[in-house]
Amino acid sequence: MASTANPTRDDFEALLNEQLGGAGEDGFEGRVVKGTVTAIEGGFAVVDVGLKSEGRIDLKEFNRGEEGHGLSIGDEVEVFVDRVENADGEAMLSRDRARREAAWDKLENEFGEGKRVEGRIFGRVKGGFTVDLDGAVAFLPGSQVDIRPVRDVGPLMDMPQPFQILKMDRRRGNIVVSRRAVLEETRAEQRNELIGELVEGQVIDGVVKNITDYGAFVDLGGIDGLLHVTDMSYKRVNHPSEVINIGDTVTVQIVRINGDTQRISLGMKQLESDPWDGVAAKYPVGMKMSGTVTNITEYGAFVEIEAGIEGLVHVSEMSWTKKNVHPGKIVSTSQEVDVVVLEVDSEKRRISLGLKQAQGNPWEEFASKHPVGSTVTGEVKNATEFGLFIGLDGDVDGMVHMSDIAWGISGEDALALHRKGEEIQAVVLDVDTDKERISLGMKQLEKGAPTAEGAAGAGSLKRNDVVTVTVLEVRDGGLEVQVGEDGATGFIKRSDLGRDRDEQRPDRFQAGQKVDVMVIGFDRSKKPNFSIKARQVSEEKQAVEQYGSSASGASLGDILGEALKGKSE
Repeated sequence: MASTANPTRDDFEALLNEQLGGAGEDGFEGRVVKGTVTAIEGGFAVVDVGLKSEGRIDLKEFNRGEEGHGLSIGDEVEVFVDRVENADGEAMLSRDRARREAAWDKLENEFGEGKRVEGRIFGRVKGGFTVDLDGAVAFLPGSQVDIRPVRDVGPLMDMPQPFQILKMDRRRGNIVVSRRAVLEETRAEQRNELIGELVEGQVIDGVVKNITDYGAFVDLGGIDGLLHVTDMSYKRVNHPSEVINIGDTVTVQIVRINGDTQRISLGMKQLESDPWDGVAAKYPVGMKMSGTVTNITEYGAFVEIEAGIEGLVHVSEMSWTKKNVHPGKIVSTSQEVDVVVLEVDSEKRRISLGLKQAQGNPWEEFASKHPVGSTVTGEVKNATEFGLFIGLDGDVDGMVHMSDIAWGISGEDALALHRKGEEIQAVVLDVDTDKERISLGMKQLEKGAPTAEGAAGAGSLKRNDVVTVTVLEVRDGGLEVQVGEDGATGFIKRSDLGRDRDEQRPDRFQAGQKVDVMVIGFDRSKKPNFSIKARQVSEEKQAVEQYGSSASGASLGDILGEALKGKSE
């Protein structure tokens, strides 16, 4: 019987069978078993695992960095049996495979428990890096290296560091790990600790880490806060780089801490005196001052009247005469302008300003220079269906209503006589500065238009009066006539020249001819309108009333004959 100090081959095989559950030599393949180093020669370690033949394993598989393989004859090692016997009769063993199998067992347990694992980044592959997890090789995606993109991974190579396993598949031999998850978890712990030490209203120093269009991120010692561009200064800041630069140390106040999102809002202007305090008393309504245009929008322009105080000039308050024009065509950025305070709302921090109020009202200036009755010259700027708009001094417009364009023709016909760009003369009829309207008349300058004396004469006439007039001018639309030698002038429309159509011909009259007419009304300038037809109808009615009862059964012609006979007698 062999001693226990020097077991025989049969004893060792029995121990292995006991370890492998009696599987025999065929049960060795694909398993990790224990073996004994029997020799170290030619760069290989000879290991006996109790099979018919020993196996040879490259010493490199046992290396541990600078320590080398560290093996001695008689050492017990775990190896993986790839094949019981190869073509040379040797067992094919692997120390690396044994280490990987052991590593997989350990990693599966740690993955199930959600633990971090330690590894080393040792190579680059497409889309990321390879990590050695104590024998098992894992894939580290490039996006999982750090919280922010890393340009140089060199300092991280071959350095022991923690990783988080994201997923693993032993059958396919795939493991995906993340370094970023570990950093985020650590950072979250640090953030919670730091946030617990901060309070709203606290003043603290920080370093500007990054600048964006909307603000800057400030490092408060391990946690970042956002300094929004609107909280940098009370005055307008177009871009944060106008106030701060990356790397600057700034003193800020903690404005708000959001416990749910762990976001910190910072402010710099809160450490300054508020220029809006007492602004209503400082800038009363009606006050005129100078300011600088800081921004132009579609609805108006912002004007800075002092550092941190801006007011809005609405587009409707920019010009007396330029309507529906973009503010950028009236003012430009950085331009110095005079404005007037229209309204102050301290609570909403708003000031309404007027640009046109700082300038003279052109309608008031026009009224002072051109009183009612004066003659003006201007260019026809536009012709509408109801009149002509005339460009006048002071960049204002006046309107000639179609009824005030010419005597003796309809308004539509009068409008057709004039074109855009034509220069005309007109009389100022009325100026309404509140409604910004100027009423003009062109026909008042025509021959025979009522003068002050003529207007007085027209005032003595009443509707339905029958008067004798003298034909001054024969027109296509009717007759221009005058009462007496120096009385009021008026007009007889073509349709009022007689009851019958053949009587409604202006060419049957001549200048100088006298005609009996009836006053049927007055136009806006108090000029009378006459009618022959109305006079005829009135006379016929009177005749019927006077002679109708005594001339029973007589025809209308007989009645009119009697009336004319009585009138002649």
